Amino acid sequence: MDSTTAEVAYYFAPFLRVYTDGLVERLLGTDVVPPAMNSETGVSTKDVVIAPETGVSARLFKPNSVNPEKRLPLLVYFHGGGFSLCSPYCSIYHNYLTSLVLEADIIAVSVAYRLAPENPVPAAYEDSWAALQWVVSHCNGQGSEPWLKDHADFQRVFLAGDSAGGNISHNLAVQAGVEGLGGVKLQGICVVHPYFGRKSEDDVGKVDDNASGGRPDVRPGVDNRWLYVCPTTSGFNDPRYNPAADERLWRLGCSKVLVCVAEKDALRERGWFYYETLGKSGWSGEVEIMETEGEGHVFHLFKPSCERAVTLMKRIVSFINHE
Repeated sequence: MDSTTAEVAYYFAPFLRVYTDGLVERLLGTDVVPPAMNSETGVSTKDVVIAPETGVSARLFKPNSVNPEKRLPLLVYFHGGGFSLCSPYCSIYHNYLTSLVLEADIIAVSVAYRLAPENPVPAAYEDSWAALQWVVSHCNGQGSEPWLKDHADFQRVFLAGDSAGGNISHNLAVQAGVEGLGGVKLQGICVVHPYFGRKSEDDVGKVDDNASGGRPDVRPGVDNRWLYVCPTTSGFNDPRYNPAADERLWRLGCSKVLVCVAEKDALRERGWFYYETLGKSGWSGEVEIMETEGEGHVFHLFKPSCERAVTLMKRIVSFINHE
């Protein structure tokens, strides 16, 4: 549906337009790939509703052939899209998770959280935490989902995500470290081209300054995009946006972290800053960083067969499967 009379109130170029009459026009990630059992890709998929009251759901991925005597690592994935685009069901993320599951030989749960602006942050965090709790409720053969009960190894649970999904993965790992996960310990998280706040309030940054109809930042050092999806934010010192402002950072609830950045990504410096900040936080785990030369933000989703995307995939697979 097009808006022909209303003006554009917010423009997240070139993917999202919101009009003054309330219409939200998404230009990326709106297609839906149906789930399929025993797909020719080598991976079976199914969809589950996790919280009917909020609509939180997920797509599950499982290799077609699973040894019943062998339990597989479990990955919980959070898609990117600036908290406002895409889903596990669109071709971008369905295809990526299919490839990752096949390459790594894992079980994956790709979470569909509610999107802004219809559901502003913190809805994405709340939904993702509810989904993670649902996943770990299957520990010790409990829960209702057989793919998790019968095939997932709850001693090898990982979180991962790209862009905003990397931000969500980090924040859930902090929450898990503070509140616990019913006895399940996260082994690691992988944040790919993560979306965090700037290094300092004086950092003008390379993106987002004009993401809201050409208006300048209304708060120093804070992206208009973050202000739009999270109107209740405290700004630069919001720990969800700026991990360096989080006094709980040292309690990150996993033993290892892989940070992936890209040379031509405008968020590159923020990924490096996260890596450096985590390393100095007092957290007892190990943090690694991988930089891909000559590529931009989430290039691997749009050029999955290129050599650098294959290299990135292999690094993530190694991170998950390394004992």
